[in-house]
Amino acid sequence: MTTQRDLLWTPSDARRARANLTRYAHWLAEHRGLELPEYDYRALHRWSVEHLDAFYASLWEYFDITSDSGYDRVLGRREMPGAQWFPGARLNYAEHVFRGKADDALAVQYAAEGVPARSWTWGTLRERTAALAAGLREAGVGVGDRVAAYLPNVPETLAAGLACMSIGAIWSACSPDFGVRSVVDRFAQIEPTVLLAVDGYTYSGKPFDRRAEVRALQDALPTVRTTVVLRALDPDADLSGLRDPVQWEEFGRPGAPLQFTRVPGEHPLWIVYSSGTTGLPKPIVHSHVGMLVDQLKASAFHLDAHRGDRMFWFTTTGWVMWNVMVGVLLTEASIIIYDGSPGHPDLGVLWDLAEDTGMTMFGTSASYIQSCMKAGIRPREGRELAALTALGSTGSALSPEGFDWVYGELGPDIWLGSISGGTDVAGPFLGPVPWLPVYRSELQAPILGVAVEAWDPQGRPLVGETGELVITEPMPSMPVSFWGDPDRSRYREAYFTTYPGVWRHGDWLEITEHGGGVLYGRSDATINRGGVRIGSAELYRAVLTLPEVTEALVVDLPEENGPGQVPMFVTLADGVELDDELVARIKDVVRRECSPRHVPDRVFAVAELPRTLTGKILEVPVKRLLMGADPDTVASRDSLANPAALDAFQQARTKILDALGLRA
Repeated sequence: MTTQRDLLWTPSDARRARANLTRYAHWLAEHRGLELPEYDYRALHRWSVEHLDAFYASLWEYFDITSDSGYDRVLGRREMPGAQWFPGARLNYAEHVFRGKADDALAVQYAAEGVPARSWTWGTLRERTAALAAGLREAGVGVGDRVAAYLPNVPETLAAGLACMSIGAIWSACSPDFGVRSVVDRFAQIEPTVLLAVDGYTYSGKPFDRRAEVRALQDALPTVRTTVVLRALDPDADLSGLRDPVQWEEFGRPGAPLQFTRVPGEHPLWIVYSSGTTGLPKPIVHSHVGMLVDQLKASAFHLDAHRGDRMFWFTTTGWVMWNVMVGVLLTEASIIIYDGSPGHPDLGVLWDLAEDTGMTMFGTSASYIQSCMKAGIRPREGRELAALTALGSTGSALSPEGFDWVYGELGPDIWLGSISGGTDVAGPFLGPVPWLPVYRSELQAPILGVAVEAWDPQGRPLVGETGELVITEPMPSMPVSFWGDPDRSRYREAYFTTYPGVWRHGDWLEITEHGGGVLYGRSDATINRGGVRIGSAELYRAVLTLPEVTEALVVDLPEENGPGQVPMFVTLADGVELDDELVARIKDVVRRECSPRHVPDRVFAVAELPRTLTGKILEVPVKRLLMGADPDTVASRDSLANPAALDAFQQARTKILDALGLRA
């Protein structure tokens, strides 16, 4: 049930007047005759989802999208899956990235552990991209060929990605902290012809040599004809152990002109992957037109990117936020990238980066904000952050206490944009809106053109209650396919089996009375007691208010002839022991803040919780392991940041089940 949530921020009249969204609303009035009340976002959003064709046609014209021959219709097919956007159009995503950019304008600022911030102009980015594009062509790469990147988050990776996109080839990346098995699970499915790789990287002050991993990838990917190696760890690294490596600086043709191959709108732009925690990762294909239209919309209207803005999201090349940051370059803003640990030498390093670069938007994960809060980080203490006006959070639901920390530490004028989306669409479903206030624990609103609702099991929309996050109308950024899934059977199974013809994302969502949204975790990680379901995130929010508890994981284990058992696993602050008094307090806070029927049956202290490389806690794999699944099938070890943590659960399985009174 909806409760009254505290108002934390209201946009100033000046911010609303300056917003790109305001300029677009005035354009709609002038060019479409659409007169809406000033700053009435709910009315604008309602029009955008009730008139999809008119809305997306307006974006095409407003952003002056360049195509060989225009398009036949906005929506050739409307059904899900299988919606067809702008059939007849031939265009190129990368062409729009570079369009209208002055050579001397700032494009990218970048830094790494122990390396101060530097920059590339648009002229530099254009030259590097053109040289690499020429190199790819000379290596025989053509339209539709796949280029696989095993690269860190450095400007060379950005140039390589844009080069690939410019020639109509298909880009796909994994971060070099992925292990060989995890990378092969992804890249082997798409059969790349070129591998772009790195000799190594630095993380938390330690060097990680990846030459052996690169050689293993060469052996495991027989379709790779050319391997290009970037020496990022050691400029003098010996590459003789690799098979016919080409050095990065020798690949390509300096001085080549930047040319763009226009392709049909639905042509694949890049392939990203599901997390790989429960089987073979799904290779998700996004199109040129889908990404172009939806990223222009999201970057301009919802991130409110302007000329002069310097926008940052802490990410690796293996997280889809890297792709989102590429989308910001479709606007006139510049981006900031960082390679390394966000906690080395301490959690202040990214705030130092914000000061050094004149950062205007700081994007990160909810877990990073929680870590800063727990560690007592004071971002403005000793730093000049006057340029910083917005903070973005995604990856998981940001706790109410996280909201409080942002406004307590960054000040009352910061615009906090909490975002819900996913790799699946390389963008948001709900997120920031520069016209709207920010309420504690809420995402501001659904994104324009996104028909998002919370549904009960019978497919009825809910307001003020928790339900399944669904999308009832197609989006251009929805995948055109999964690679190697010609009949769309895997695609359909992933999103459309629960509610046929409607996208079910797998998150618990509450739509509030004033149109905002509250996330309650994954819908496949819920606790069901007596037909009353609570998302795990709701329990975590309660338990993490206790200073002794640093992290928590809860699962719902079925039981023959019984209601099942709910164990909770916690990590504790230094020097704290899990005694009877602390267990009682954990149960009491769940009883008080959540529900008496969802109090955990037992509480166990563990050294650490298993996480993906992007920081997500592995609830479902832990549940499957405790239920007796083969440890090798519950999660890909190379997709884990700390596989030993999952091993510990396996080793303690019998003891845990005995304590719960369950049969091992």
